[in-house]
Amino acid sequence: MLGITVAHTVQPAELGFFSTLAACGSLSAAARELGVSTAAVSKRLAQMESRLGLALVIRTTRRMSLTPEGETYLEHARRILAEIDDMERLLGAARGTPQGLLRVNATLGFGRSHVAPVISRFVKLHPQVQVQLQLSVNPPALTEDAFDVCIRFGAPPDTRVIARRIGPNRRLLCAAPAYLARHGEPKLPADLARHNCIGIRQGDEAYGLWRLTAQRGRGQRAEAIKTRGNLTTNDGEIAVLWALDGHGILMRAEWDIARYLKSGRLVQVLPQYATPDADIYAVVPQWHQLSARVRAFVDFIAQAWPQRSSL
Repeated sequence: MLGITVAHTVQPAELGFFSTLAACGSLSAAARELGVSTAAVSKRLAQMESRLGLALVIRTTRRMSLTPEGETYLEHARRILAEIDDMERLLGAARGTPQGLLRVNATLGFGRSHVAPVISRFVKLHPQVQVQLQLSVNPPALTEDAFDVCIRFGAPPDTRVIARRIGPNRRLLCAAPAYLARHGEPKLPADLARHNCIGIRQGDEAYGLWRLTAQRGRGQRAEAIKTRGNLTTNDGEIAVLWALDGHGILMRAEWDIARYLKSGRLVQVLPQYATPDADIYAVVPQWHQLSARVRAFVDFIAQAWPQRSSL
């Protein structure tokens, strides 16, 4: 540190003392600043120099100056004290004020249309947080330490993550009125096998296998229907556009098609049958859950989501 063996002789408390002494410019001024006698300051300085085995200060009648070793000691002392202040500030911020880098992951369409606007409002409220939003067709494994918060559909099976449900989300079957006018409307799940169904390949979900359950009656049993069609994509937004163009029947999350159902451009198909839920979850690795920025963001996004079935 100073060109001599001092690792066991530098006392942490003396870093602040020496920094104050140098800033004051004299023993008496330092004594007034520290609220002790000049003799006490002189004694403490002498003890430091004795332990180090070198002089740090050149004393004169009215003022003092630092030796080259004293200048080196002061430079390192101030740097170490600044790093301690930074560490205390960061740790305090982690407990209190949200700040620092927040890494968020979401799927392409949902992230673009719903997560990004929420982040925009969040950073206006917490300007000390820097958010990195990454959108993925195939989301990364939840156990990877690549993100602080991942927005997912369906409760994750992995117990090594914390999942908070932030909103309901149904998958609905739909088609354009023009398609149904040409091909007829299915009355039973089995009828889907005779229709052109728009396929979406995303994540690890079973492709082309739609599971439907009657929403009324007892002894309900899910029916697995193997669908077929001449259009397939890994982009949900494209699949919706194809459905709007009248190419076939689509299974899509309500958040993505609600406006088209409301306007009549799409019509719900087999509304008496339910498909597996795809509720929206904020997923956080266990070791990130105590961060103030993570807690604040998850709370914010949960409050921002409408707690009803239609987004």
